[in-house]
Amino acid sequence: MRRSTRTLLCWLAAAAGARAARAQSAAPADLIVTAQHIYTVDPDRPFVRAFAVRDGRIVFAGSEREAMALKGQRTRVLALGDGTVIPGITDAHLHLLGLGMALREVDLTGTRSYDEVIQRVAAHARTVKSGEWISGRGWNQNAWPDTRFPTHDALSRAVPDNPVVLERVDGHAVLANARALEAAGVTAATPDPAGGRIVRNADGSPTGVFVDNAMSLVYRVVPDLSRDATRAAILAAVAEVNRWGLTGAHDAGVGGATLDLYEELARGGRFNLRDYVMVAGDSADVAHAYQRGPQSALYDGRLWVRAIKMYADGALGSRGAALLEDYSDEPGNRGLFVTDTMVLRAAAVAALRHGFQLCIHAIGDHANRMVLDAYEAALDSVPTADHRFRIEHAQILHHQDIPRFAALGVIPSMQTSHQTSDMYWAVNRLGWTRAEGAYPWRSLLATGVVIPNGTDAPVEQVNPMIGFHAAITRQDADGWPAGGWFPAQRMTREEALESMTIWPAYAGFMEHVAGSLKAGKYADFVVLDQDIMTVAPERILETQVVMTVLGGETVYERTPR
Repeated sequence: MRRSTRTLLCWLAAAAGARAARAQSAAPADLIVTAQHIYTVDPDRPFVRAFAVRDGRIVFAGSEREAMALKGQRTRVLALGDGTVIPGITDAHLHLLGLGMALREVDLTGTRSYDEVIQRVAAHARTVKSGEWISGRGWNQNAWPDTRFPTHDALSRAVPDNPVVLERVDGHAVLANARALEAAGVTAATPDPAGGRIVRNADGSPTGVFVDNAMSLVYRVVPDLSRDATRAAILAAVAEVNRWGLTGAHDAGVGGATLDLYEELARGGRFNLRDYVMVAGDSADVAHAYQRGPQSALYDGRLWVRAIKMYADGALGSRGAALLEDYSDEPGNRGLFVTDTMVLRAAAVAALRHGFQLCIHAIGDHANRMVLDAYEAALDSVPTADHRFRIEHAQILHHQDIPRFAALGVIPSMQTSHQTSDMYWAVNRLGWTRAEGAYPWRSLLATGVVIPNGTDAPVEQVNPMIGFHAAITRQDADGWPAGGWFPAQRMTREEALESMTIWPAYAGFMEHVAGSLKAGKYADFVVLDQDIMTVAPERILETQVVMTVLGGETVYERTPR
């Protein structure tokens, strides 16, 4: 064939392709959204008045006039007037099944005394059969007049006929009554397990409180939920997060049986969430995940399975966070390492070799340093670009370790609402100087890292507006403390919005399909009843979700009042 003929044929093919592309781009949209305030979180075009959706993806974002050019006979137009639209919110750290289970257990959040805890549990006990296990979650002794750990005696007297296990708000300690202790076979002779602590009376007998790895002594005898009950809990949790504007979640610590249910629901079109799964570490589930390989955008973008979750230490509230120096309010205690450093280092090497992200829980400054050391050693062994390893929480950092996140390419995945929950007592735990390195968002951002934000639900409330407000004010709902708690560490509003949209997308290798309202990305968005980017800070917590849309389909809509 002559060169001129080949050139002509190539030109004709290119022209035909261009015409096809123009025809596709001009095809009618399924949905057009218009609003006065649309924040795209796209740096190339941060504000638009409209966008168009086709086949679950955004095909155009810009002016209303241009978007309406894509209107066809069957196009649905969502005209929001003075409304506010932001990208779908992704919670970068929550426990989906844990949230679903919390919705069916005795709710102990907000209790102001141990007596109130007992009253709620006793009231629930009257509704169940004798001998049936009772579970609850949410107690926090730091919010009570007596901030010491409770003992089981009063609970055992109030509920003598049912085994009771009550999880602390942070999920790192439980309180068991006498019937539960008996069922678990825990006595004064039971030794503390590695990485755990049985809180004891002076005579060595258990008080009923178990911290971190010691919790397994009780949980091993608690009956598992049935498959049907677990499925119902998952669906309830998905509906709950949709109600608060979430279209995505990073699901920290998922077991194989739970993941099987996720896949079953997603195959059936009943999983209205983009769930970035972190497989629970140190188990056969990890080996199975490695054998299967990294999985992305399964079931129309509902599931990603390419991350592993592990733990380095406990939590600050239960004095299980591993610190470089003693707790200021408990000399001699430096917290707990729940996983050996060599195990974490080996896990990091394995993750790199299998193409998986590793996400390690670390709260205390010693735990964070240990994880950074483990990551550095693993990356020396298996040099890898764009690994996006994460530290979950990264709450207390020594100033020398703050630059290491950027230097190693490690993402600090943090929960801004933890700061406003903990600030009332954190200085007592840490002392003033060390507290300056607590929740250091601005110091980290200044090094060039991003901070994906989350709630750790059910540890904190799902409502992302609590985290947005905390990020920009470092104050509670009553405006305390004046000016904010260590206010130099606040985020801007733009950063706070990025922290719950595009930064979680990046942290989950999803920035090319989610996190902003841009052509080619999933049509995931949230309609709010006020403009959180301009409204007075004290009004942010009044914000209501009007509608949550996933892939162009409404998954939550507020009932008109």
